[in-house]
Amino acid sequence: MESRLPPLNALKAFESAARHLSVKLAAEELCVTPGAVSQMLKTLEAHLGVKLFERVPRGIYLTDAGRDYLPSIRNAFRQIAEASRRVAASVDVGTLTVSVTPFFASAWLVPRMASFQDTHPEIDLQIVTSNTVVDFSRSGVDLAVRHGLGRYPGLRSDRVVTVEMVAVAAPSLVARLGRPASPADLAGWPQVHDADRKGWSLWFQANGIAEVRPPRGPSFDDSGLLLKAVLTGQGAGLLPAAMVANEIEAGELIQLLETAHLEEFAYYLVCPDNRQGLPKIAAFREWILGPLAQLAPAERETAYR
Repeated sequence: MESRLPPLNALKAFESAARHLSVKLAAEELCVTPGAVSQMLKTLEAHLGVKLFERVPRGIYLTDAGRDYLPSIRNAFRQIAEASRRVAASVDVGTLTVSVTPFFASAWLVPRMASFQDTHPEIDLQIVTSNTVVDFSRSGVDLAVRHGLGRYPGLRSDRVVTVEMVAVAAPSLVARLGRPASPADLAGWPQVHDADRKGWSLWFQANGIAEVRPPRGPSFDDSGLLLKAVLTGQGAGLLPAAMVANEIEAGELIQLLETAHLEEFAYYLVCPDNRQGLPKIAAFREWILGPLAQLAPAERETAYR
């Protein structure tokens, strides 16, 4: 029958006390009291049925049994440390799961992925598309890229790129309301919104209009659905210029006014604070926030003109 293992804390106290030949120094190293170390040593000796230390007025020293026991315990802790290092290292290579919005994936990330894979061949990217908030504790996602204001409590967010946003509407809506002559004219139009309902407010502020009515109308957490609502005449919408370029060229949408850069309203790289130091996450952050990722592989210019 297999023997019951001694308590791990007692073994740690033994290794530390044997290394220092001091209960006091072992207590400082383990962040406990000397009394706690003495009690753990007594527990270990009682478990083994053998005396490991001799106590003398000025300290402690190992018995013959203690000297025989120490190398095996020290080696066991070294093996645990090495195994832990290998396991931690295996987490930091292999697959990196990145959740991104569908539009960001197709328009920005996928055309640039080859440069990351060339630099980090040991990391396999797994791209999943979603517009919803990520539950990092359950989803298996390492990083996310989301469009908005970058305010995610408990998470670190870094701005990746600010895109040109254009105000667009369906021809049927323009025919009914008339083409706006200035940004202020759009304040009374029906509008469709992003999930944060902040886009139009920021757009009006960027155009020098501070006082506007609270945002009304439908909102969408998917830019594709927002585009569909605009195409069907449900209201004016703010969308990335690159996303609606074809529809504007085909006459399916009308660009109402000049484009605007909304600095806060951008694509953000998001991850938990306690995981940002992992090598594979740090590697992706360095790449996506660095100047190389801002260049397209062929034309070497940004995707958002």
